Amino acid sequence: MPSTAVHAGFALLLAAGLLGAYYDRRALAVLLVVLVLPEADSFLGVVMEGAHRTVGHNFVFPAVAALALYYDTRVRERSWVRERLSPRWVAVAWVALFVHGFAHVALDWTHLDGVNAFWPLRDRFFSLDGEILYSTADGFVQTFVDVRIDPETGSRTIDAGAGGTSESVHVNNPVQPRDPDLDVEEPVDRRFPVANAGWRLYLIGLGLFALGARRLQGDGVGDDG
Repeated sequence: MPSTAVHAGFALLLAAGLLGAYYDRRALAVLLVVLVLPEADSFLGVVMEGAHRTVGHNFVFPAVAALALYYDTRVRERSWVRERLSPRWVAVAWVALFVHGFAHVALDWTHLDGVNAFWPLRDRFFSLDGEILYSTADGFVQTFVDVRIDPETGSRTIDAGAGGTSESVHVNNPVQPRDPDLDVEEPVDRRFPVANAGWRLYLIGLGLFALGARRLQGDGVGDDG
């Protein structure tokens, strides 16, 4: 599974591109806290089956939060958020939502069993797995979404990577390294991944590079005056 360090590398890239003038240590600290929060659902696994990749890893909660923030700051005549936060922190709040959605949930969507994307509206895991290519033999090919038509009935079925439910899917994590329904001899191997693939190590390094580059820009490197 993508480690917190990999998620952080992606988050640093988004922060460098989206925070603009608000890019500083305090804003980064807030973003990293928001980034780590979804992993808290690992601890809920002891009381709820399939909690990891479900409670904190869905697109419903961030979508509701984004709609609420947009309505309050852009539609209402008197904004509750703007009365309590400066424009700087409103901007940071928007970036935090993007970081949560793209640097964490969407990244986990591409790995293992994916995420329980529409929970609690629908209990079903979805995984973004497939490929898109052009072949001189087969033409345009995409396997992310499988569309099948029954030749007898003409009915169409669409599979966008749907998997099991929270009751049947268990994604191993340091809190619950094995499926709780399976008998495992002690000691249990609890692994805390950092980078278990080359592209993940690269993403961590790229995020750190972006962090260092923005810091140098803030120190005035490259200024004409």
